[in-house]
Amino acid sequence: MTPDSQAIVKVKRLVPEAKLPKYEHPGDSGADLVAVVDCTLQPMQWFAIPTGISAEVPMGFELQVRPRSGLALKHGVTVLNTPGTVDAGYRGEIKVILLNLGAEPFLITSGMKIAQLVVAPVVRGLFQEVDELSTSQRGSGGFGSTGIGFVEVDG
Repeated sequence: MTPDSQAIVKVKRLVPEAKLPKYEHPGDSGADLVAVVDCTLQPMQWFAIPTGISAEVPMGFELQVRPRSGLALKHGVTVLNTPGTVDAGYRGEIKVILLNLGAEPFLITSGMKIAQLVVAPVVRGLFQEVDELSTSQRGSGGFGSTGIGFVEVDG
């Protein structure tokens, strides 16, 4: 793919007030997703916010639902399962699971930009079972192995 590549994503409005995803500026990788409901998220509360749209994603692509940096910085509001994935075979309404990590209730209004939608190519793995894996410099060093401490909890 070249920097100018585009994938056609067919979008259906499920309610008249729904807005199609829209890039705000040239060069943006994320198109804005807009709420079609009014609601209030209390601190530490999450809710699947309807966008009023569904999409037909071309095979070989996914839509990634990502937080808006301004909502995160100013209000502590983020996408809970970031990035959320809309698979090529899904045809239901795109909803955004917003989480309020802030200290104050957060008001969502219909027409508000609540997340970003990124069209991304998908590479499918061919998972092969083997008896041994090759060695590497890192080995099995995982969480915190590069110097950041943490406590590991065994199940």
